[in-house]
Amino acid sequence: MQTYVVLRRSGFQDADDLGRAAARSTATGEEMTDDVRWIRTYALAEGDGAVGTVCVYEATGPEALREHAARAGLPCDEVVAVADTVVVRPDPKAAPA
Repeated sequence: MQTYVVLRRSGFQDADDLGRAAARSTATGEEMTDDVRWIRTYALAEGDGAVGTVCVYEATGPEALREHAARAGLPCDEVVAVADTVVVRPDPKAAPA
């Protein structure tokens, strides 16, 4: 598997909508364990008040991630392969949503 980033711009109305989408994503991922592994997601405060995401996955390829998104009813604006990881500091503690 390779690491990928999936960009979903303004894909969700609010935090509750994102929570429901995360539940669907988790359930779908459990059906696709040989092809997709969700690592983490960063929620984005979009300018229009919507919520976007940058999701980090391990997957067998971009096609598997697009299939996962389709099956879970998620947008999938862009899939980009990660070339390398540079960690300067660990992720900060999340603020309450």
